[in-house]
Amino acid sequence: MSTELRPFHLAFSVNDLAAARQFYGGLLGCEEGRSSNSWIDFNLFGHQIVAHLDKDMQSHAITNPVDGEDVPVPHFGIVLTMSQWQDLAKRLEDEGTDFIIAPTIRFRGQVGEQATMFFLDPSGNALEFKAFADDGQLFDAG
Repeated sequence: MSTELRPFHLAFSVNDLAAARQFYGGLLGCEEGRSSNSWIDFNLFGHQIVAHLDKDMQSHAITNPVDGEDVPVPHFGIVLTMSQWQDLAKRLEDEGTDFIIAPTIRFRGQVGEQATMFFLDPSGNALEFKAFADDGQLFDAG
């Protein structure tokens, strides 16, 4: 398999395109790409995410225990650098974001130590943004 990192593509449902535009474009700072009256492309740190309108969408999240926290599943997000993560965490805190799991360090002192935070978009989609103390441990089993 090639080691060249390529952008991923994720299409997901939202129940309000205007709220998605404000959240992803405004709060998270994602550049908007193409759009229609039923979907919007966003650039999420170089990856293409597409919010598709489903006015009847309902959140179906469950949680699984990870390091003493109830982690929402499904969820998506980005592995940032530590400085990017800190900047985003501060911006979200300053905006009064209601976190599911507030910015924290998980697995402190262990293989895979990481900064993480979880929150919901306006449609109830769970997002996680994280940063590793050592990016080389992203896939290490420990």
